[in-house]
Amino acid sequence: MTDVAGKATKSTSREYLEAILIALIFVNFARIFVFQAFKIPSGSMIDNLLVGDHVVVNKFVYGPQGPGILTALFPVREVRRGDIVVFRYPSDPDIDYVKRVIGLPGDEVEIRDKVVYIDGERLDEPYVIHRDPLVIPNKPLLSMKIRDQFGPVRIPDGQYFMLGDNRDESRDSRYWGTVSRGLIKGRAFVVYWSYSEPPAPSDATLGQRLAELAGVALHFFSSTRWDRTFFIVDSEYHYHAEPGGSKGE
Repeated sequence: MTDVAGKATKSTSREYLEAILIALIFVNFARIFVFQAFKIPSGSMIDNLLVGDHVVVNKFVYGPQGPGILTALFPVREVRRGDIVVFRYPSDPDIDYVKRVIGLPGDEVEIRDKVVYIDGERLDEPYVIHRDPLVIPNKPLLSMKIRDQFGPVRIPDGQYFMLGDNRDESRDSRYWGTVSRGLIKGRAFVVYWSYSEPPAPSDATLGQRLAELAGVALHFFSSTRWDRTFFIVDSEYHYHAEPGGSKGE
């Protein structure tokens, strides 16, 4: 009887272990290919995304690139103008950024007096906010003029021009250049939790991380923005191409 009981215990333990391993494999697959959680660290995408928003990034929407069975099976669509995407920062791929796609490969992008022009035509941007009424003039010796006066530049193949919606307070492609397709992780999809307290910096110490966790534990209910739970990112202002619109949309 002892041997039978021992074998039954081992069998049950093995089943639990296999179930845990399968669950871990599934979760890791989903994280790599389907969804990723991302925390908004700055105000560059206000009003669509706020500091402390925790969003789900849809990595499935663009699908894998290149030859192979996954490319054939996954529902791939191209990156479109107006998509809010999470991508690896070109100067430091270990850091993730979130911005809006403005310029597509082949586009000529120009900014004149804070207004964006694509191939010479003004881009309708109802989502943009400008907190600084000052317009920096287009004078040769003003290094900061690129905030309000930029280009024109032609976007190379495989590259995308990114801008923040909070245009006067965003560090984006005006300052550090375009983003290659391979650095784009996915499209910001839904806010699953929004917390109003400022998050710890990306280079936070262990003590700062523990203090952040303690603050969340103490103020979870009072500091959670409940009205933003399950908010669909850019549901109000997402750019939709008109018939016969720009390429790739």
